[in-house]
Amino acid sequence: MRLSFLENFAWSLPRRATWQWNGWRLPGLRFIRGGVVAVLLLASTLWVCDRLFPLPMGRLHDLSVVVVDRDGTPLRVLASHARFWRLATESKEVDPSYINLLLAIEDKRFFQHSGVDAQAVLRAIGQNLLSGRIVSGASTLTMQVVRLLEPHPRSLSAKLLEMARALQLETHYDKTTILGMYLTLAPFGGTIEGVRAATWAYFGKSPRELSTAEAALLVALPQAPSRLRPNRSEEKARLARNKVLTKAVTAGALPDRLAEEATLEPLPTRLHPFPTHAYHLAEALRARHPGATTITSTIDYALQCELEDLARREQVGLVEHGGLAILLVGNKQGNVLAYLGAPNFHDDSRDGWVDMTQAVRSPGSTLKPFIYGMGFEDRVIHPETLVADVSTQFGDYAPANFDRSFHGELTIREALQQSLNIPAVLVLDRVGPMRFTERLRHVGARLVFPVGTKEPGLPVALGGASISLWDLTSLYLGLSHAQNGTVIPLRVEPETVAPVPNRLLSVAAATTVRRILEGTAPPPGLLPAGEISRRPAIAFKTGTSYGFRDAWAFGVSVHYTVGVWVGRPDGTPSPDHYGRNTAAPLLYRVFDLLAEGQGQNDSGREATSLEARHPPPLLRRIRAGDSEYRPLTLSDSEQLRLVFPTEGVVLEREDGSLAPLTFTASGGRRPLTWVINGRPLAVTETKRETSWTPEGPGFSRITVIDADGRSASAHFQLQ
Repeated sequence: MRLSFLENFAWSLPRRATWQWNGWRLPGLRFIRGGVVAVLLLASTLWVCDRLFPLPMGRLHDLSVVVVDRDGTPLRVLASHARFWRLATESKEVDPSYINLLLAIEDKRFFQHSGVDAQAVLRAIGQNLLSGRIVSGASTLTMQVVRLLEPHPRSLSAKLLEMARALQLETHYDKTTILGMYLTLAPFGGTIEGVRAATWAYFGKSPRELSTAEAALLVALPQAPSRLRPNRSEEKARLARNKVLTKAVTAGALPDRLAEEATLEPLPTRLHPFPTHAYHLAEALRARHPGATTITSTIDYALQCELEDLARREQVGLVEHGGLAILLVGNKQGNVLAYLGAPNFHDDSRDGWVDMTQAVRSPGSTLKPFIYGMGFEDRVIHPETLVADVSTQFGDYAPANFDRSFHGELTIREALQQSLNIPAVLVLDRVGPMRFTERLRHVGARLVFPVGTKEPGLPVALGGASISLWDLTSLYLGLSHAQNGTVIPLRVEPETVAPVPNRLLSVAAATTVRRILEGTAPPPGLLPAGEISRRPAIAFKTGTSYGFRDAWAFGVSVHYTVGVWVGRPDGTPSPDHYGRNTAAPLLYRVFDLLAEGQGQNDSGREATSLEARHPPPLLRRIRAGDSEYRPLTLSDSEQLRLVFPTEGVVLEREDGSLAPLTFTASGGRRPLTWVINGRPLAVTETKRETSWTPEGPGFSRITVIDADGRSASAHFQLQ
């Protein structure tokens, strides 16, 4: 071992030198030299012991993980690996009244001693000798931290080891850090450890908000946590709390009046559950950040709670073993504000543990808007381009519509709003399936094709490739006015660096698609009559996968994008449950939770939309000879139907208002004649819709007649 400077100095002094002071002979150099060597040997021994027997910090590193929302509100607390609720806590996070009571009762000289309080040790020895039994242990907070880090049976040898460990602890950490260790590890009954976990479990709030009575109870509980738990023995807990208050008054740490008022405060008799919101997201974030104790997300706590409540209510009406998933995203930055992978993580009958926002499923018709968008961008179609929805074969592929019927000649706008299959496949044929899928991959959408697929084909338009709700929602976010055709990654964590956008569609194409989808007829059902025109504009699209396995709905408003999936997680069919009658109503209920002003529209979008322009001559009609597709029959193309209202629908007025209703038809040959209750209403030459202002509540009958005399009617009631 190398000799220190002091040791070299001691050995360098003359051996027989003597030292005197005022006639007193001082110890000889041999004595001084021996003392220096002894001190050095002791220091070296302690250094070696510190390295050979390091402090056991394992329990302090095995902490619960807290996932918080964007404002710091806890969303979910995940237990430690040892299954304890143990939350990291610093003294600055705790109400000062608790710290004052804790030090007054447990360790008055905490900030003066070096881990062992010599005065307390001498006092304890005297008290124990006089009483003939152990009545005081002289434990400091530092010694209690040592016992929490390294639990062991109580004995004299264990006490001596505690003292040594306390001195060791104080050499490595300052007082504030050691106090934080106690606040993190102190036992409060059962699996509850630490002040943050205790204040949540017993009082359901933050440790910054403790009352005097609550602080006194938390000081008392670690003395006998199993015996003093208020939810098990209220009277014992009350006596222990009041004893702490009395001691605090005696120590001068608490005024008499405040202590007396605190004794009257009731005790908690039940435990508050730890928050379990955004269950799937919390699990994913913990896996992404191993070792982190607090993880901040982009979630809005209030919206998340409302969304989970809505999902639990909606789940009751689903098919057996049915599930649902919802994503709510802010349009400006792509922040996920609410995340629902399943209504109930613990519901094994519905595979609640599966995060359906990430599951890869067939998207049905939900990719059609992007097919049309690329068609607009390539200038192969215009919103007013006429196309024939008739039975058609593309090579050996003959798609059919969802309702197994055909709708005749109509515009591209109407084809997209009605989600017709043949026009979408025709446009994809023009755009190119390979080019379309590669564009989606470029912006981050992960498409999965059936095994054995060599290259993308036309079935991609109707769900021939699988994709997740997460990726589909990011695509629809690109249609918003905030993104205008660019796609950015959805974010679940705040980031200082702005995401890099990838362009999917031109501004004009994205705006046109959004405007067309805003004109889609709302889902059938009980809908207030005035709400159609007065609610915020929502560009929405639905989809249903083959065999009714997946029902989708996506909506884009001024500020938000929402994605909804409904189905069975195991992939089995849900007969008669499809996008428009199952997922779309849920989508509208999600938008009802959001605070958006009525009638809001995207500013400046008219300038970039193709809608205000007339199609050039070459785009006025897509003809059979313009592509390789071949019409098979026109027998079903002449069907005329009412899209809205449907037969027997009940419309509710809001606040007694009589706002205009918009009637929509499909199929037939224009012009269309509209008749309401036997009276002619209007003749529409270019569009398939008209409006009518009701005179009051009651039953009505609307009829539409095409140029060939075919008609369709529906009865409806206005309440």
